[in-house]
Amino acid sequence: MNRDFTLQQIAEGLTKSVLNASDKDLEGFQRIIDETIKLREAHKDLHKMVQSYTTSSVQRS
Repeated sequence: MNRDFTLQQIAEGLTKSVLNASDKDLEGFQRIIDETIKLREAHKDLHKMVQSYTTSSVQRS
């Protein structure tokens, strides 16, 4: 079963956990957020590269 969550649902679910988390837990969570942002940016860059490649391949044909 695949269930997609909205950012709001995730934030609401994390509120109590974050408020009760230790500094070490919050540091770990921050690292996860940072890596998620990097992954999202890399995905955007990859999408642009594929679009560029596709466009240049069509022009060469």
